[in-house]
Amino acid sequence: MRILFIDSNHPLLHTSLQKKGFVCDLNYDWSPEEILKNLNLYDGVVIRSKIKFTKEVIDKGINLKFIARVGAGMENIDVAYAESKGIKCLSAPEGNRDAVAEQALGMLLSLFNNLCRSNKEVREGKWIREGNRGVELNGKTVGIIGYGNMGSAFAQRLKGFGVKLLVYDKFKKGFADEFVKESSMQNLFDNCDVVSLHTPLSDETHYLINDAFINNFKKNIYIINTARGKSLDTEALIKNIASGKVLGACLDVLEYEAVSFEQLDIAKLPKAFHDLIASDKVMLSPHIAGWTQESNEKLASVLVGKITALFQ
Repeated sequence: MRILFIDSNHPLLHTSLQKKGFVCDLNYDWSPEEILKNLNLYDGVVIRSKIKFTKEVIDKGINLKFIARVGAGMENIDVAYAESKGIKCLSAPEGNRDAVAEQALGMLLSLFNNLCRSNKEVREGKWIREGNRGVELNGKTVGIIGYGNMGSAFAQRLKGFGVKLLVYDKFKKGFADEFVKESSMQNLFDNCDVVSLHTPLSDETHYLINDAFINNFKKNIYIINTARGKSLDTEALIKNIASGKVLGACLDVLEYEAVSFEQLDIAKLPKAFHDLIASDKVMLSPHIAGWTQESNEKLASVLVGKITALFQ
């Protein structure tokens, strides 16, 4: 089988496949036009987020047997259409779930304890203790929306912190244990201090966290989003930070990211973004929650296993 690699990845991915007899063409510098022109030559394609595999792109791959994404989300692939043509769609959420869970926890603890602000102040010669008095995670009720690889890994990290874990998943049942309680969304609204989003981007989850959603919570809350930027309405977040309804937010993703997640278009950023970066109640990172040295290799390893299981 001949496989086209259109985004750079850990070398373990292509070297392992080559050892198993696959032909791997590493064309990371191809333009979208070159990809479309040559896609018919390949049995498989390995992508990250350079281009969207729409119906029109998939139709160019007349010999494709699989599309493998080195990551978790599949929103840049028309999965239903690809599968209707007999093309397997593969992803690797098992590879970066630990990294995402650890970052979500790290951001939350940093926000609770004012670590970014106090670090900056000490470096400026300021020694402010009372103004940086933190809050403890112990005793809080944490709501997790989505209990797949990411949500369940985050729950596992929280088990030693003395929190109450409420989990809502529209598509999964029977996962409760001594630490995790399966809950309705209403139960999260009624009880949570913290809510963390772990869902894929879809029509249903686009702007899931909006003004109405936030104000359904009885308590003032903290919000974590390590899922997808467009699942959260930034203007609604800013409004509710100003009102005090949102006590703080940890955002690894922003709705303003480029399709490839690689950059922000600074010239097009609205007032809401500038309000966001001006707030010391917000913890920000550049879509790196799943972006560790270890996850880079694990993502590759997971896809090697899935590709060879299907095609050897």
